[in-house]
Amino acid sequence: MGMDDLQVRAAATDIFSYLVEFSPSMVREFVMQEAQQGDYDILLINVVIEQMICDTDPELGGAVQLMGLLRTLIDPENMLAPTNKTEKTEFLSFFYKYCMHVLTAPLLANTTDEKPGKDAVVGTNKISPVCPDNFQTAQLLALILELLTFCVEHHTYHIKNYIMNRDLLRRVLVLMNSKHTFLALCALRFMRRIVGLKDEFYNRYIIKGNLFEPVINALLDNGTRYNLLNSAVIELFEFIRVEDIKSLTAHIVDNFSEVLESIEYVQTFKGLKSKYEQEKDRQSQRLSRYRRDARTLEDDEELWFNEDDDDEGEAVVPPIEKSKPEDDFSDNYGKFIEAKKAKESEDKENLPKRASGGAFKFTFAHSTVATNGTNSTNSKTTAASPAIPNSSSSKTINSAAIVTKAGLVGLVDYPDDEEEDEEEETASPRKRPRLGT
Repeated sequence: MGMDDLQVRAAATDIFSYLVEFSPSMVREFVMQEAQQGDYDILLINVVIEQMICDTDPELGGAVQLMGLLRTLIDPENMLAPTNKTEKTEFLSFFYKYCMHVLTAPLLANTTDEKPGKDAVVGTNKISPVCPDNFQTAQLLALILELLTFCVEHHTYHIKNYIMNRDLLRRVLVLMNSKHTFLALCALRFMRRIVGLKDEFYNRYIIKGNLFEPVINALLDNGTRYNLLNSAVIELFEFIRVEDIKSLTAHIVDNFSEVLESIEYVQTFKGLKSKYEQEKDRQSQRLSRYRRDARTLEDDEELWFNEDDDDEGEAVVPPIEKSKPEDDFSDNYGKFIEAKKAKESEDKENLPKRASGGAFKFTFAHSTVATNGTNSTNSKTTAASPAIPNSSSSKTINSAAIVTKAGLVGLVDYPDDEEEDEEEETASPRKRPRLGT
């Protein structure tokens, strides 16, 4: 492939393309073994890149074919062979170390490395720094940019380091000033792929380098022409608005809002400004809320300490969380004893009435038992034993039971006792008419 004979080189290119299509892993393995021997100048993959760059065909037919072969070799999708899982890492490290600088050499050679000054006015016409800006060179640079765009999409880690370390995006955006629209579109597509990743490392790199300026200059230089370049630039900013990339939105509005106000045939830039203002209001509300909450907390703490100093002796915590003092306990205990004594005195006053009624009912029950000669065991109010000899003994037993019961009522007021009293009062009227007869 390194010979000057065009026919031999064309035949070698065909054979190499068959090898790559048959087994790209075999070709990659050969290239890496070749690099271990130390012959970096005659690496097969570098020879392929040089043949692509130095193609003399005005239509670059051979360069397009070689670019497709390179794309197959660096495609991670066919590097996932289970037999050799480290192939992707090893080959990409090799490619970016020994081959990437050969691929980007024409791009760096045809663009200037001058950074715009701080006093540069956005939207001013500039002389194109692309040199030479002929059709064949523009085609070659478009092929290289297409390959670099593929790397951005598939080689996240390696291409990111390469772009940032060599400031490659700035050099690519220089091509936005080319007179060939397709080359400017290739440069814009390269930036669109970077922004589409929504990677904050890329975003900070773009903001720090003010890399939206050549894009906006190309939009303003395009004027009111409704063409592919105009639509592609607006689509880039529309993507930033829809995806709500906050850092890029703030950068665009802060630096280019005055220039972009004149573009009113689309709502993209007004939408970016409204997004920026909404985010700014949200941040200010969040900050004020945070300050208000912090101030309220400090005021509450100060008020708590002031109340603690002024109201000494008052319980700050609820009584359940803090034990009561001995004085409060003695007062409550005295009130409890007085209430208990009052209850017992009331029960003693009511005791004679209950005793007399109970004795009457018990005597009546005894007379009934003596007449029938049977034991009353079903009545709950009489609580009688089987046969009671005489009325005097029944009065004595009944009185003792009632006294005991009265004492229990005085100590503890059980709800069952009240029910029994009600049953006694309701049961006695039913028995008294029989006594009268």
